[in-house]
Amino acid sequence: MANATFRIWRTQPGGGGAFQDYTTPVEEGMVVLDAVHRIQADQAPDMAVRWNCKAGKCGSCSAEINGRPRLMCMTRLNNLNLNEPVTVEPMRTFPSIKDLVTDVSWNFRVKKTIQKFMPRKPDAADGTWRMAQRDVDRVQEFRKCIECFLCQDVCHVLRDHDKHDEFIGPRFFVYTANLEMNPLDTADRVADLKEKHNIGYCNITKCCTKVCPEHIHITDNAIIPLKERVVTRYYDPLTRLLRMVTGG
Repeated sequence: MANATFRIWRTQPGGGGAFQDYTTPVEEGMVVLDAVHRIQADQAPDMAVRWNCKAGKCGSCSAEINGRPRLMCMTRLNNLNLNEPVTVEPMRTFPSIKDLVTDVSWNFRVKKTIQKFMPRKPDAADGTWRMAQRDVDRVQEFRKCIECFLCQDVCHVLRDHDKHDEFIGPRFFVYTANLEMNPLDTADRVADLKEKHNIGYCNITKCCTKVCPEHIHITDNAIIPLKERVVTRYYDPLTRLLRMVTGG
């Protein structure tokens, strides 16, 4: 059994925090969360860490490992360089509560600002709808989101520019796309995307897509199609001319 050193962020009683090194035995097949739990059990029982399923499906154990947003339960130690300390710290985009735990409640407040699902009237007398299979399939990818908020953490608009009051972030563009592209939905969220949620701030660097543990094509399949809807309505010259003529 080999040893590895983990450099873990610990909050201080008076505020702020600092990294602290812990050396612990590691075995083949372990993930970062296993190592953190072993350190918690043997050396630091007061260490705060959020986790639940340990299967990559609850999104609870989000952290930054060697500077990259990851799920601790899905980051295998044999994929890391254990000859150097493995850095584990909380997501920087959100306020720290204690150690590796952050306050992600902002995300749930943002979700409430998005127009809810508004289905059209049923197509048949029995109260059911008729949809093309390709339209149904289009939104299935978005429903894989586990709300780990790693995409929110890595987004430069939130992380570097702190635009939490103006920008909803990639997770909620995926949520909006799931609603906008639903073949039953009748709500119009395009104006909100432009004026309220400021989708124009996103410069499609695809950093959110790269960190998604569910491999959702956030940029290509959610953000860009939403941007196209905004551009078509507000910047396409033919559409603008038609609106002037019809008064729409």
